Amino acid sequence: MFHIIDPLLLPEEVARLRELAQTIKFEDGRQSNPGFSKKNNLQPNHGDEGYKEAASIVQAGLSRNEYFRDYCIPKSMAIPMLTKYQPGMNYGEHIDNAMLPYRPAIRSDISCTVFVSDPESYEGGELNVRMGDKNLQIKGKAGTAVVYPSTTYHQVLPVTKGERIVSITFIESMVRDLQQREILVELTEFLHANAAKVGADEQMRLEYVRQNLTRMWSGT
Repeated sequence: MFHIIDPLLLPEEVARLRELAQTIKFEDGRQSNPGFSKKNNLQPNHGDEGYKEAASIVQAGLSRNEYFRDYCIPKSMAIPMLTKYQPGMNYGEHIDNAMLPYRPAIRSDISCTVFVSDPESYEGGELNVRMGDKNLQIKGKAGTAVVYPSTTYHQVLPVTKGERIVSITFIESMVRDLQQREILVELTEFLHANAAKVGADEQMRLEYVRQNLTRMWSGT
């Protein structure tokens, strides 16, 4: 359900994102969600050229990552957006909007956070995801990403020192159902790990199952 992609970005891509984070014009993040008073972060002005470059770096990293493709089975993806959290900033517990206002609209099935800051460079700022009556707190290494269902309650805990820089995006999957996606990724990982052991004929039989389940479940 929750997966860490380590690494997602190359060191030089992380370095460039950090440079851009110092030159991009950032604005109050509540402008994009004025009705939610618990949102307290900084987001880039979408007309800024640096915003566009940062988005393309993250998008390229996600697009080339085989695990991301296998797990998310992406149909469409929101433009990745750098966000900043400075001391005292946080994002209260929430569930991501089901539909994102693109043309055509994007349904948020999977949320993705790409970590840009070194975790040692700031205090607090953990991504806190509610799992029943327990909480999972994630503070990833620079260049890693976490993907998780957009249907879950989650929040960014207050930053108490330093600056938290991440990039966020949302994915609409061709396979809408979470359990179906989990089954497909298990099959895919088994095939990758055991291709040399099972033999060509058995591998083709498993691939028959995987591809036809994908065909059966996609577009739902």
